[in-house]
Amino acid sequence: PATNGQFMINPDMNKGTQADIDLIGAATEQDILMGEVEIKEVQESEMIEAIKLAHEAIKVHCRVLNELSAAVPKSQVKRSYQHENKNEELEKKIFDFCYQRYYDLAMKPSSKEERSANFSQVKEDCLATLSEEELADKSMLNRYFKKAQKKAVRNVVLDNGVRLDGRKPTDIRPIWCEVDVLPGTHGSAVFTRGETQAINMLTLGSSLDEQTIDLATRKGSENFLLHYNFPPFSTGEVRPIRGVGRREVGHGNLAQRALKPVIPQGEANPYTIRLNCDILESNGSSSMATVCSGTLALMDAGVKITAPVSGIAMGMISDGSRHAILSDILGDEDFLGDMDFKVTGTAKGITATQMDMKVDGLPYEVLAQALEQARQGRLHILDEMLKTLDKPREDYKPHAPRIVTFDVPKESIGPIIGPGGRVIQEIQAETGAQISIDEVDGRGIVEIASENKASIDAAVSRVKAIAFPPQADVGATYTGKVKTIMPYGAFVEVVP
Repeated sequence: PATNGQFMINPDMNKGTQADIDLIGAATEQDILMGEVEIKEVQESEMIEAIKLAHEAIKVHCRVLNELSAAVPKSQVKRSYQHENKNEELEKKIFDFCYQRYYDLAMKPSSKEERSANFSQVKEDCLATLSEEELADKSMLNRYFKKAQKKAVRNVVLDNGVRLDGRKPTDIRPIWCEVDVLPGTHGSAVFTRGETQAINMLTLGSSLDEQTIDLATRKGSENFLLHYNFPPFSTGEVRPIRGVGRREVGHGNLAQRALKPVIPQGEANPYTIRLNCDILESNGSSSMATVCSGTLALMDAGVKITAPVSGIAMGMISDGSRHAILSDILGDEDFLGDMDFKVTGTAKGITATQMDMKVDGLPYEVLAQALEQARQGRLHILDEMLKTLDKPREDYKPHAPRIVTFDVPKESIGPIIGPGGRVIQEIQAETGAQISIDEVDGRGIVEIASENKASIDAAVSRVKAIAFPPQADVGATYTGKVKTIMPYGAFVEVVP
């Protein structure tokens, strides 16, 4: 992480949470392999500097591991494992039949559905030429078909600079956005890029709705939540919808980290914010569509984010001597390519990145090219988003909860809550408002939330009457009401 311009390797948890750059990287001695970065609007050059520093530390670890490995004698007994079946003659036969056909199909722009049908037809035509014996091992056959298809598609990009849908390497798919698509929510937005579409729904809540965090490394609460859902119909599948998987958890976490730096904190945002994103159709970059639709939903709800955020997924195809950096990758380009590099940020700088390499590593000059191409791409996407809604709405939706926050003396916290919570529960039941009270820095902080202004006003009046009881002035004359008569005197209410 980097704090105040100073980089730290393996900091403690407190310093890590305060850093402007929080980077976790994996690498060989030669090149970078993976990276997870959470950043507070930092420039691309600073991020590369942080990665280089992390790489130097990783090189030390690699050398130690190599020394340890060299010190341990090699085992005389080699472990055996089940190798995949091979048939070089069959592999060549399939390659010779399919490669050029796949190449020609990849040269023609097509949709995901058309492309899948065309590639499947080539496979069926080839299968018709094989003998019964050659058709026996379906796993081996599928492996050879995928290998031929992968090589053809990759060579089309490297030879001609043409992608499966006809775009050039730097082109972004057509973008369409709409906000306030679900009028019953506190904020909503749809973001569509090519054949990928995401709808984000926003809900505002009070501090009582914050998520409690109780981990070994962190305790506290979280007032900004984002949940990512990838239903099977988004890819044309029919299967049961069960609990979330690793993919949904990971994509949701990335999108949350991308948007978190622009969420206002403290008095600027009294709400707990939950974004729920459903992917309606998917052909690559669905997590980045989540970020873009999340930004629009936040602005539609009236949340005063510090800056809008957009995201882009980058890819790479390389044969060792040549490479092509691809902007806004398709699902097939992710599967057939050598890199999945997601970058999110504002016009000012990066907020989060996630990089996975499928080859031995990524040279720094290629990383710099990918980051610059990503910057240009995400700024184009941001411009398209801002055509729909260029800033947060002036006010929250009429049906969104209103929150009033004020201070009370620390000594009044007990009377407001009452024995066993009786008083505060009674006020909530009679006014219909939600009330929370906490002690912060020696003072009581009261938060009252409701969709109804009259409800809030009534609750505020009741709480303030307890916290700031009216005082009678000495020497003044009042008309009192006798409340109780006792043998030793009477209780008179002078000030209600």
